[in-house]
Amino acid sequence: MDEHKHVTRRDFIKGASLAALGMAMGVSLEAQDSPEKIPQSRVILVRHRDAVGVDGAINAAIIGSMLDQALITLTGKAGPNEVWKSIIRPSDIVGIKSNVWGPLPTPAAVENYLKEGCLSAGVSEKNIAIDDRGILGNEIFLKATALINTRPLRTHHWSGVGGLLKNYIMFVPEPWTYHDNSCADLAKLHTLPITKNKTRLNVLVMLTPLFHGVGAHHFDKNFTWRYNGLLVGFDPVALDAVGLKILVAKRREYFGEDRPMKPSPHHIAFAESRHHLGFADPNKIELIKLGWEEGILI
Repeated sequence: MDEHKHVTRRDFIKGASLAALGMAMGVSLEAQDSPEKIPQSRVILVRHRDAVGVDGAINAAIIGSMLDQALITLTGKAGPNEVWKSIIRPSDIVGIKSNVWGPLPTPAAVENYLKEGCLSAGVSEKNIAIDDRGILGNEIFLKATALINTRPLRTHHWSGVGGLLKNYIMFVPEPWTYHDNSCADLAKLHTLPITKNKTRLNVLVMLTPLFHGVGAHHFDKNFTWRYNGLLVGFDPVALDAVGLKILVAKRREYFGEDRPMKPSPHHIAFAESRHHLGFADPNKIELIKLGWEEGILI
């Protein structure tokens, strides 16, 4: 991989206009570039040209290398072992919240890497579970002291996009109760007793994102592409905001115009402005890009 480079807030705003991003979120965002403003959420974007082959096969070894590099950069630790020991305690009971949506599930390579990281931190295998729709019946998740949140990014019929914020929807027995106003209050899922202050790491999978959809459960491979990226960080709001920006740029490239998402994914902006869970404002995000830069869109 190429040596990583630090990206300033001004670099982050380049490309797709801030107005287009605000339109995508359904809110007004104003660009501010004050030298006194310090980024408060670090997001690592790591990409590799060969993470996904032309045949759609995912290279697990490359995924592992990408995640190692991203986590070392995110934490400033010397190596993967030090990273995991700083994130997970040997005494933790860990639920890895995955996503099993058929057309675009969390790749096994990502799930396995996260499990191995927990094992390397000293967690007993019996105290680690990977699950999605069965979490409310899973004893590990019910007793969990630590959560890891991971899923692919895609457009979504109810919330505009399905990302890390929405990935905790299965922590409630009646997910449809969060559908009001285009799932505006998804951030509340991260403050439930079963989830609050437990998430240690977030990985938003951007290997083959879905950038356009029509109707519930819609999937068309023509609206995916080999972006070959992963977004890694501690703030799920910031990760979703960066992922959305990439989708907005891809939609502009594909359709030749700024085409608003329907419904609006304003739950991401509300996660900051209404629920104070994290940062959606690009001026509060430090984006660091690692690896392959061709077609990066941000």
